[in-house]
Amino acid sequence: MSEAATRCGFVAIIGAPNSGKSTLLNNLAGYKLAIVSRKVQTTRSRVRAIIVEGRSQIIFVDTPGIFLPRRRLDEAMVNAAWEGATDADVVLLLVDARTGLTDDVNRIAEKLKQSPSRRVLVLNKVDIVKRERLLALAGELNQLCLLEETFMISASTGDGVQEMRGRLAEIVPPGPWLYPEDQLSDIPQRLIASEITREKIYERLHQELPYASTVETENWEERPDGSLRIEQVIFVERENQRKIILGKGGQSIREIGRLAREELSSMLERKVHLFLFVKVRENWATDPERLRAMGLEP
Repeated sequence: MSEAATRCGFVAIIGAPNSGKSTLLNNLAGYKLAIVSRKVQTTRSRVRAIIVEGRSQIIFVDTPGIFLPRRRLDEAMVNAAWEGATDADVVLLLVDARTGLTDDVNRIAEKLKQSPSRRVLVLNKVDIVKRERLLALAGELNQLCLLEETFMISASTGDGVQEMRGRLAEIVPPGPWLYPEDQLSDIPQRLIASEITREKIYERLHQELPYASTVETENWEERPDGSLRIEQVIFVERENQRKIILGKGGQSIREIGRLAREELSSMLERKVHLFLFVKVRENWATDPERLRAMGLEP
């Protein structure tokens, strides 16, 4: 395929927490790449999906939600989001149409005006918002940061997503593809495995243990029978949090392990032997080594 005939570009998805960025990325990719939770600030680092649309290769970048940071981890997440936007050819400002112009959205829109990238508005969850409200919201946001185009979608149902994907394929810049045609992401499988387990922690303990844990894959062993042995450490900040993860008689950790193992086996299409360990590490969220393991710059 000649260079002149192809297009390739980075498209960053930015927005406030819980606007649906990870759900949209998974829908665009056609497979699960980013973990999804009802809790805000689930995504902690940039996640890339490499998608081929016609003669265009689009590298979608899911970024952490942008909010007012209160701790070092928050600052690293917000910085990762803005770095993703700065480096992109196109920036998608994803807005939850139900909540509209929140303080976070206003701050993002104001800063986005300074971006040299092409700016596109994406209103999400439009299937549950009246059309009059959508048009008014689109008008307000376009006035705020001079967006070039507007798309109205539902990331959860897929309505409008394929049309948007096709249009983005037309506006990314001409140039050679950066990745092999069959490559789906540039994220190491070890990191994806860690994220899958973290998602299961959120699902089971989202009330008891909201943001005090992180997961690292410490061992990844290919076994002679074709199966995979994975060892992961769940870091928490206090001993009482370790007890919550373990649960009475180890019930919680066993269920988290079962759910993560089933999803990893399905995703990797092989048998997975998953071993989870829980360690207390005070202030892991301010530890530069832990932040780098999560794909963040301290």
